[in-house]
Amino acid sequence: MRKPSNLQRRDVLRGIAASAGLLALPALAQEKMPRLITISGAITEVVYLLGAERQLVGTDTTSLYPQAAQKTPKVGYMRQLSAEGLLSLKPDAVIATTESGPPVVLDQLRGAGVRLELVEADHSWSEVQRKVQAVGRAAAREAQARELQAGLDGEWSEVQKRVAASTARKPRVLFVLSHSASPQVSGEKTAAHAVIGFAGGMNCLGGFQGYRPMTAEAMASAAPDIILTSTQSIEAHGGIDKFWERPELALTPAFRKRALVTRDALLLLGFGPRLPGAIGELHQRFLSV
Repeated sequence: MRKPSNLQRRDVLRGIAASAGLLALPALAQEKMPRLITISGAITEVVYLLGAERQLVGTDTTSLYPQAAQKTPKVGYMRQLSAEGLLSLKPDAVIATTESGPPVVLDQLRGAGVRLELVEADHSWSEVQRKVQAVGRAAAREAQARELQAGLDGEWSEVQKRVAASTARKPRVLFVLSHSASPQVSGEKTAAHAVIGFAGGMNCLGGFQGYRPMTAEAMASAAPDIILTSTQSIEAHGGIDKFWERPELALTPAFRKRALVTRDALLLLGFGPRLPGAIGELHQRFLSV
């Protein structure tokens, strides 16, 4: 049998080396990409939209969408973080909002040399933009982040034009947070307050910031046309019928019409990249209830 020439052997070796190099490039590139922990379900969504999910080494317990995020290592609830748990995953960067904490844990991360991207949470469209930008920087995907942001800005502009063009009366909306045995209602400076306004409604509770317990007096004076709540609140009550059995709600116009709108808590209050679609759907529901 004829032996291959030196030239042929060199060609084969070059081919093997080139193939090995090409196969190694993706793994090498991935190895060099920053290892990320995200503390916010909305921020985690951005990671997936940018195709950076392989860089995720951990997420918080609010990171439930997309479904694949539920399988990532969990570092606890965003307001009750542990430095030891976070550092054990060896992240290069932690991306969180200003609602995360406690502050001492964030200081410990900085002291350990971990890059910390903190996004101001002010319940505005700018908050969504800042989340996209923060992920782009931390994940070394700034060009992709700019492209994603341009698309989201277009969606947001379109839905806000639709809401502004509506001539319907603004419904009086009450947001009820009831994931536990003590339901609360939202006042000003809350994500729910902002979402109601963006969707063309009016928060019927004002004069205070944050959340307060739901009382019969508050319900009677608020007189909401629509009750807005999360699907998780309905599940915690054991279903819609059980939810309406709360005696405080019987004092409202919404109760007489059974005017109830429910949405997933992360979609409704997370201020993530799905916000334009959520606001558009909510506006249509406000008009139809």
